[in-house]
Amino acid sequence: MANVRLENIRKSFGNVKVLHGISLDIASGEFVSLLGASGCGKTTLLRTVAGLETVTSGTVVIDGQTVTDLPPEKRDIAMMFQSYALLPHLSVAENVRFPLRMRNIGSREEQAERVKTALETVQLGHLGDRKPRQLSGGQQQRVALARAIVSKPKVLLLDEPLSNLDARLREDMQVELIEIHNRLGLTTLFVTHDQEEALSLSDRVVLLNAGRVEQQGTPAEIYTRPATEFASNFLSSANIIPATIETDDAGSVAVLADGQRLQLSPGESARGPARLVLRQEDIAIGKSGDIAGEVRTRVYLGARNRYVLALAGQPVRVLSGNDRVFASGEKVSLSIDPRRIRIITD
Repeated sequence: MANVRLENIRKSFGNVKVLHGISLDIASGEFVSLLGASGCGKTTLLRTVAGLETVTSGTVVIDGQTVTDLPPEKRDIAMMFQSYALLPHLSVAENVRFPLRMRNIGSREEQAERVKTALETVQLGHLGDRKPRQLSGGQQQRVALARAIVSKPKVLLLDEPLSNLDARLREDMQVELIEIHNRLGLTTLFVTHDQEEALSLSDRVVLLNAGRVEQQGTPAEIYTRPATEFASNFLSSANIIPATIETDDAGSVAVLADGQRLQLSPGESARGPARLVLRQEDIAIGKSGDIAGEVRTRVYLGARNRYVLALAGQPVRVLSGNDRVFASGEKVSLSIDPRRIRIITD
């Protein structure tokens, strides 16, 4: 295991600036996810750690050693790609052994033992003789993971490794990655555009936006306390509602565009124009509540429904169970715990 330090990393492709001075410290054994939309720079940042991209400026330090100018094979890292990149003419065992051969790690007997251990770690010890084409997508993904960990790297880099799997396999592999990380304790940097993956797998989530760090923190911190409107939208598809914060006899209150009033937490200090951040699951929909809205659309999701409501001239999304179903055009009331309301001021 090793710590990783990125100091003011900048990267440009010609006149296009992709990374704008990113600095990160990743502790030894920590699982950190780089989360963001396509084009935000997360894969480019991962590739600069791997040595597959040179930096325009800045420093990459792994385990106390500056590796900015070192090639990938000198950095003692392993990278798992989105496409898995398995060699079709080699068996599963030979695919896993490949990095050991290329780097001359151990004798043939030692390599065989490492391959056996790596395949058993991903529960594929019985499939070493098969070719990649004889495996399912999930099994190929596990082979690629075994190949990444077989050399016992200081740092494991994962570039959207679950994106090619169907929903059920993706859930299974999320659990598998958590268990493998807990057993091996590898310092891991994981790239994803899927907030559920980032929140479920990580010790820390780093949210990127247009080549900059928008926010970082533990999954609970970054989900429950988004610092910006972008973070609120990206992490929880939250509703952003314009309001004016005032005071009355009961304390602080948010006045919506149509005059409706929503009580805020005691001690709220914001005043004047603001935006309320309301997560979909924090709004209770019923026939009695704090404020009124109208159902536009219901989207059936199986275990629950997503409603799109009209509230104070704004579309508002709400997640609700199936105990009661509301129809389009129906007048409803909404209840919101004041402690669940986040306020963003300009």
